[in-house]
Amino acid sequence: MEEIYAALLLDSTGQKVDEAGLKKILEAAGQKPEEARLKALVASLDGVDIKEVIKQAAFAPVAAAAPAQAKEEKEEKKEENAEEKAEEAAAGLGSLFG
Repeated sequence: MEEIYAALLLDSTGQKVDEAGLKKILEAAGQKPEEARLKALVASLDGVDIKEVIKQAAFAPVAAAAPAQAKEEKEEKKEENAEEKAEEAAAGLGSLFG
């Protein structure tokens, strides 16, 4: 995770995200960089506009929250309906033995 933070720091300061820069930041933070992880991160970020990805990700939770919230509301209604039916059934049985 620290590697990603270092990449974000490099990108936000306008510097190139490369292994040497990542390594310097991690060492300055007291971390021992893993070369394989640095290479993998640099390779995965090749050609990626980090600012654009962050901008798109900022709107994703808002769009994803609406269906999830609707699903939760439906589940709550089902639970309420089940409770009401149980109460009605209990009231009906009470009148039989009343």
